[in-house]
Amino acid sequence: MRNLLLTLRYNGTPFHGWQIQPNGNTVQQELSDALKKISGKEENIIGCSRTDAGVHANMFCCNVRTECNVPSEKIPDALNFYLPPDISVYGCEDVDYDFHARYDCKGKEYVYLIYNGKHRNPFYENKAMFYPYEIDVEMLNNEAKDFIGIHDFSAFCSVGTSVEDKTREIYDCKVSRNDDVVEIRVSGNGFLYNMVRIIVGTLLDIQKGKIEKGSIPDIIESCDREKAGVTAPAHGLYLNKVFY
Repeated sequence: MRNLLLTLRYNGTPFHGWQIQPNGNTVQQELSDALKKISGKEENIIGCSRTDAGVHANMFCCNVRTECNVPSEKIPDALNFYLPPDISVYGCEDVDYDFHARYDCKGKEYVYLIYNGKHRNPFYENKAMFYPYEIDVEMLNNEAKDFIGIHDFSAFCSVGTSVEDKTREIYDCKVSRNDDVVEIRVSGNGFLYNMVRIIVGTLLDIQKGKIEKGSIPDIIESCDREKAGVTAPAHGLYLNKVFY
């Protein structure tokens, strides 16, 4: 038996998220089917996290304990032969047998893209949130700094989550612009369900004037989901980096 660490990227638009589920095609299912054609048996693939329907990944890591004897450097090409064009494996290495893609993860970085042009751009359809109104990037970047640190992020988590401990550390949170594309980049040691999308929605509600400037610390302190902003659409979100 060996333990393989696979690194892949995917366009989440056609999938119902990462994790296998009975109703709807998923990234994990496609990867499992491709791996079965190589190894000859059903393998248990462990992902670094879950991503929702429509969410993308520039870097997603998973591990699989397998008896497959294909050299690790040849596995990406072998898998990509069977995978659909929306998924690409670009890394594979043998790791310690005890390595666990989820539990050994030290942190992640997410990127949220907003297309801030006056009119829709078809090349960003399902790849970025379309927002044709003014965005004051400098102001929002200053506001975003209030997310940095160790906090109870209950106010930035979807209601009904089963996670009890909602304390997370945000290493960095910044807003920048490249022409018509506004990027919100958030890194931390862990994230709650829809946390990044609620952070984005809160920043946009500050831009709209629905939430007062400087109120992010008070919202965090309140632990009240109703005081934070809306949940931004899934299709602008990318899992960008995974840290081990």
